[in-house]
Amino acid sequence: MKERLIHTPEGVRDIYNGECARKNLLSERMKDVLKSYGYRDIQTPTFEFFDIFNQDKGSLPSNQMYKFFDREGNTLVLRPDITPSIARAVSKYYSDETFSMRFSYTGNIFINNSSLQGRMKESTQMGAELIGDDSIDADAEMIALAIHLLLAAGLKEFQIDVGHVGFFNGLIKEAGMDEEKAQKLRELIENKNYFGVEALTDNKALIQLPKLFGSQDILKEAKRLTSNMESLAAITRLERLYEIIGEYGLQKYVTFDLGMLTQYDYYTGVIFRGYTYGTGDAIVKGGRYDTLLQKFGKEAASVGLAVVVDELLIAMSRQKIVMSEGEMITMILYTGSMFTQALEKAKELRAEGHPVQMHRMAAHTKLEDYESYARRFNIGKILYLDSEGTEHVLEVNP
Repeated sequence: MKERLIHTPEGVRDIYNGECARKNLLSERMKDVLKSYGYRDIQTPTFEFFDIFNQDKGSLPSNQMYKFFDREGNTLVLRPDITPSIARAVSKYYSDETFSMRFSYTGNIFINNSSLQGRMKESTQMGAELIGDDSIDADAEMIALAIHLLLAAGLKEFQIDVGHVGFFNGLIKEAGMDEEKAQKLRELIENKNYFGVEALTDNKALIQLPKLFGSQDILKEAKRLTSNMESLAAITRLERLYEIIGEYGLQKYVTFDLGMLTQYDYYTGVIFRGYTYGTGDAIVKGGRYDTLLQKFGKEAASVGLAVVVDELLIAMSRQKIVMSEGEMITMILYTGSMFTQALEKAKELRAEGHPVQMHRMAAHTKLEDYESYARRFNIGKILYLDSEGTEHVLEVNP
């Protein structure tokens, strides 16, 4: 029984020591970028009423949520997605606001994935939401923000794939396809299953859709495949979006994927995902959701993004991107009689902004034992006060 108590359930894990430090440092770097764009922090609860995330809001299927009950019998869920929570909060506290608003957040989400998928069931996201702006400038800002967040993490080789749900929706309406068939087709296209798409439909544009990814030339090709106004409007918006990204000087990071679809039904326009080598999953996701806040009583077209922090850390590790952890901790090691002198030294160093640990030297231990300890816990320096009060400085090699 005791052996079981020290293990975590499947799909969650402990993060500690150097990895935890790197995760916090990465979060701090990205928070600085969000602040530079004028985004202000918002926090929403870790669990909410089930109705915040049910299918009507376009979130995940019910069987992928962790559900439980409160004392009154209300169904609650651990949040599987943070965007609907923010949509609810903004609709409540800023119901009369007519100007655009910018919010940023950091938090964990919980998705009850199948164990066969090999994905974590708890993960950390850092994101941004631009509420109340339906302009293409807002779309471009969100993609530029995604790029700058990844650059701040130290990535050099990555790409942001951009699509538009309106292109697919227009083609589906043009083909007169029912919802069940359209959902099946959506899955085939998302999986780049060319043969499956051909078996399901003879519509030329839909058959070509999984192949429509690459440079901006893809947009010209897409225009030749349809005369549907909704689909053409989507392409026109993507063309203009690419021009604005050029004004940011960031076009080299952007490619297009018109076969990109999403399991979140609340997206209504531009969608995007960021990829880099070292991980097979997207490290940033986002898009436009112009009708989600209506579900909570507020008319506000919006666009947002979420960085998948844990996936980003995996990619950085595999790409050997080393983050400086800032100033290393100093250990002040002292014998019992030197406590007062050690404390004064610690107060002095802390007042100067240096991180300090104090350790009373235990009986039957040697200085070498503390050196070994310091290496295990990333302590960079030992300041040893011997029994006569003499200071000895020892730099610890990793």
